[in-house]
Amino acid sequence: MSTLPAERKVAELHPASGLTIGALGVVYGDIGTSPLYTVRAALSHMPEALPEHILGLLSLLFWMLMLVVSLKYVTLMLRADNRGEGGTLALMELAARGLSGRRRWVVVILGLTGACLFYGDSVITPAISVLSAVEGIGVVSHTLDPWIVPIAIILIIALFTVQSKGTGTMGRLFGPIMLLWFMVLGALGAWRIAQSPEILWALNPMWAISFAWTAPWTTFILLGALVLALTGAETLYADMGHFGRSAIRRAWFGVVLPSLLLCYFGQGALLLAHPAAARNPFFHLAPEWGLWPLVVLATMATVIASQAVITGSFSVTRQAIQLGFWPRMTILHTSAEEEGQIYLPRVNIAMCIVVLALVVGAGTSQALAGAYGFAVTGTMLMTSLLAFRVLPDRSAGTRKMLLLALLVVLLSFDVLLFSSNVLKTFAGGWIPLLLATCLFTLMITWKLGRQHLHDSLAGGQPSLHEFIESLEEHPPVTVAGTAVFMSVLVDTVPPAFMHNLKHNKVLHEQVVFLTVTSSDEPFVSFDERYRIDRLGRSTWQVVAKWGFKQEPNVPQLLEQIAQEHPELNLDPMQTSYYLSRQTIIVVRRLPFYLRWRRTLFAFMTRNAARSTRFFKIPPNRVVEMGMQIEL
Repeated sequence: MSTLPAERKVAELHPASGLTIGALGVVYGDIGTSPLYTVRAALSHMPEALPEHILGLLSLLFWMLMLVVSLKYVTLMLRADNRGEGGTLALMELAARGLSGRRRWVVVILGLTGACLFYGDSVITPAISVLSAVEGIGVVSHTLDPWIVPIAIILIIALFTVQSKGTGTMGRLFGPIMLLWFMVLGALGAWRIAQSPEILWALNPMWAISFAWTAPWTTFILLGALVLALTGAETLYADMGHFGRSAIRRAWFGVVLPSLLLCYFGQGALLLAHPAAARNPFFHLAPEWGLWPLVVLATMATVIASQAVITGSFSVTRQAIQLGFWPRMTILHTSAEEEGQIYLPRVNIAMCIVVLALVVGAGTSQALAGAYGFAVTGTMLMTSLLAFRVLPDRSAGTRKMLLLALLVVLLSFDVLLFSSNVLKTFAGGWIPLLLATCLFTLMITWKLGRQHLHDSLAGGQPSLHEFIESLEEHPPVTVAGTAVFMSVLVDTVPPAFMHNLKHNKVLHEQVVFLTVTSSDEPFVSFDERYRIDRLGRSTWQVVAKWGFKQEPNVPQLLEQIAQEHPELNLDPMQTSYYLSRQTIIVVRRLPFYLRWRRTLFAFMTRNAARSTRFFKIPPNRVVEMGMQIEL
């Protein structure tokens, strides 16, 4: 396997133009559909849409896009890569590298909080995007309003149903469709700007400053709505490994940013000329004959945006599993060529249920605006905090000081945006907060529970080296073949090995003790895949390592070891796997405040996917040894 960073890999496989168009379809679907609801949501917080207010609103919007997206994410955060990979968990592992104790746990908590809030974004995006697109039929005729929610439900069910088919075929269509979408946004905006060119005065930051000076509280509230224009900014960073920073930057500055600015300023120009268009300024951009085509195109664009965050949640879940923060789950690959195209059935079903509940419960896209902003700004805040640990270490001298000063400014702005959305906690913000709290509790429970379980297994166990030495002095009956004993702890006698000796009283001709670990890097090459130590005449210890964006494949590993160590007989037909299957017993005499998390951990353990499937081990070659552990 190549050890090249992801950006170099994709650059060698695809031309620059193909990567740029591909980034339009995957990376920019979320932020590209923000014009559907951002200006309308902002207008709901303004007492009246006077011309100076419209200019102030557009000026704030323009400089937020430039400061947060163009400067923070496209310019700075794309530099904080973990061997070419981005995203909250990749940044967390990068920031935690070299730390221990409390300092490491602080970084882990920040990273997990950002990841959990991302899940809130992932379920709100399909709901608010599809609703806002379908609401266009209400602009065509108010008699169609009762059909908005039923149509949105049908589209969302269809969207989650096709996830199991994979995104390979659809993915090739996403880029061109989104390119058409951005071209239409730009054309409609430019047409309206030509009719009211005075809206371009909003490029002057003095309009934003004047608006904030004369109405500071209204401006503060308004930021909570305008932040909807920044939704999807995290995706730029998270998808860096798929397309590379160059393609993402080209797509942003060459296509997305100009189109979005033209569309937003076009809506402002429309409001200056026709204040009554405030009911839905986006769809009023189009002439009457273009409403239905625009509704259809907007619906397609929102489905693409929803697809991007759904697959993103699959990737984040896989990373959490590899890093030990989530139980093993069934992961299906939907493409023979692309490793990143995966499908997690349980995650898909859970997301579908939550999204449908949001659509039915909210009824309108505007009712979800508060919930959306809370999730987005919370994730952005966690990213800025982690960036303080990573970015300054990559600079020195004056440049480092300037970077720190810039990060302080960006962090202050993130705090301001998040504070504005905290006011919406009871107006929808509680939804992602509740979801993130539940997921965070589950992740920490699983991590700490596994650690406690490992400590229990290691307690009182003899050293593996010492045990093998004593065993070779008085060997039991030897049988033909090779036995692979899976162990979660290095240099500790696996429980399955002890049970096999105790009950079967035999030892195989060759024995391999295998421990699978996860790296804090996204990818580990074949050359660095494992370390092997010979413990005795016929016993070996292997410690294998996979990156947090890779999936363990034990048979493939053994094939590699057999080629490089011919003295080991790892013929698949003569190799058996021995695993321990723990059953967690919760001590009932404990008080409830100590028992509930242990009960939760036991429930998660029972519902985790079988290790044979997770490690790609053939089921007909496995012997499982059951054991009970009290917690």
